[in-house]
Amino acid sequence: MKRICSIYKSPRRNEMYLYVLKADGLERVPEGLLPAFGKPQHAFDLVLTPERTLAREDIQLVLENLEKQGYHLQMPPAEDEYIEHLPEELLRRNDPV
Repeated sequence: MKRICSIYKSPRRNEMYLYVLKADGLERVPEGLLPAFGKPQHAFDLVLTPERTLAREDIQLVLENLEKQGYHLQMPPAEDEYIEHLPEELLRRNDPV
């Protein structure tokens, strides 16, 4: 199953993305989602296949959501994940003296 997907970023939340089938555009996205997401800003288009890997999402889940509900919402990583990737020197600066 090969799908051409448009990916939109949220102006309200850093690293929140909305995947939709390019042919459908934003038609199948529920109206209730858009106020929280903000006005979608087109980031890029991408060909998705089951063999493709995505950095932070399970490709099977993305393809299933696109097929069943017409969109996939990628949430920002948890704050714990940000902390895990900070360089040691930044972590040490925040240690109590």
